[in-house]
Amino acid sequence: MTGRAAEDGPAGAKASRRRGDELERAILDAVWAELAEHGYDRLTMDGVAARARTSKPVLYRRWSNRAALVIAALDRNAPDYREPPDTGELRADLALFLRSLLHRFDDLPPDAVHGLLIDLMRDPELREHFRGLALRGPVDGLTAMLRRAADRGEINPARLTPRTCSLPLDLLRESFLLGGGVPPDHVVDEILDDIVLPLLRAPSAG
Repeated sequence: MTGRAAEDGPAGAKASRRRGDELERAILDAVWAELAEHGYDRLTMDGVAARARTSKPVLYRRWSNRAALVIAALDRNAPDYREPPDTGELRADLALFLRSLLHRFDDLPPDAVHGLLIDLMRDPELREHFRGLALRGPVDGLTAMLRRAADRGEINPARLTPRTCSLPLDLLRESFLLGGGVPPDHVVDEILDDIVLPLLRAPSAG
């Protein structure tokens, strides 16, 4: 097996000649399955390549390392941020949205995403990649919900800054790291009721 055909399968396997989106879907499905079966720490490029019936060079042409590959799989399995909840009430919107983010990890072992976040803390380049790929959509969804709430008069529009729009995600991520697993629903309630909503409703200083 030589040339491009060899890139679509490991040695001894029949090349499937998959290309583009079809090959990428197979790879990211394999990443998710490897995460569920082995966790993040034991996930390897070899294991993903074997499960996806492709080769490591194919993986490395698209993703520079294991963490970047897992970030892409997390992004692919994320909720659709283009249509954030719109119940007519901000707290309900935020609770639905944040819980949908958390529960996308339900079929993964607790250490899978925790291990990834530890790697992100160690590697500034990966952190930037994570912000651009996996955080952009959630922050855009939160910003849309907060702007609707400001238009309805629920919150102070002067409080809508990039920092406050990302605050719910920042607090959930902190809880995830400190707790070593997906925060339970009551943590979402505490973040909203004790911190985020009081801040957004507070009058401007001065």
